[in-house]
Amino acid sequence: MSTNTPSSSLGAATPASSGPQADRGGRGVVAGPRQPIRPDRPGGRRRGGDELLSIGAVLTFLRDDFPEVTISKIRFLEAEGLVEPQRTPSGYRKFSPADVERLAYVLRMQRDHYLPLRVIREHLDAIERGEAPPALPSADTRPGPVEEADRELGASADVPSGVRLGRAELLAAAESGERELSEWESYGLVAPGPDGGYDGEALQVARLVAELGRYGLEPRHLRAMKAAADREIALVEQVVAPLRRHRNPQTRAHAEATARELATLSVRLHAAMVQAGLRGRG
Repeated sequence: MSTNTPSSSLGAATPASSGPQADRGGRGVVAGPRQPIRPDRPGGRRRGGDELLSIGAVLTFLRDDFPEVTISKIRFLEAEGLVEPQRTPSGYRKFSPADVERLAYVLRMQRDHYLPLRVIREHLDAIERGEAPPALPSADTRPGPVEEADRELGASADVPSGVRLGRAELLAAAESGERELSEWESYGLVAPGPDGGYDGEALQVARLVAELGRYGLEPRHLRAMKAAADREIALVEQVVAPLRRHRNPQTRAHAEATARELATLSVRLHAAMVQAGLRGRG
């Protein structure tokens, strides 16, 4: 493995043996012992070269630049293979400076460039091989609201029917904490089923609410969206209710297909209106 990291949009890097360097903001960058990743330093502070940190210390360290990060999110990123902390004989996680650098890189790519974890992993793999990471998307190449709506609808369709997630599983999948989930539930944005579990739709909602939260939109801000969704549900029900009451089983089955189609068209119409409105203000 090369000890040099190529220049990228994050700033030029130098060999690990050359000591701390400065990034664009003049903050120190520490080379880790395992992965030669050099994103901007979180919080502008430095750690000793071989010091190992507990997950709580890492959380405190990262929150200077990433206030939304939680222990659940750090564990989720570990589960996804984006960071591999050491373990003590008792099983406690211990993070090296390189692990902290990788976490900061992942969080920054999510926050500033909206990259999914799959793409971020490709960036990290390329940097470790001594190659330049893939080019970051520009604002001109990012999908618009309609395309994003189609992507989310496609993701929803890929969720197996009948999937049930426990509370801890939902939190890990949504990269959020207990406090956030409790607040979402208090506003009626996410709700467990009768068995206390969560289905695929609840997971999709949780992920989207979490993403909006990274832009400062709190659950109380989303009550209008929830009210609008309830009105759209009522409109769909007006169309399909007579079909559901029909004696013919095929007609009743057609009612479910019609409801899904109307829901998809409603989401796409909403996205198109948002896109048109934003373009008119640009």
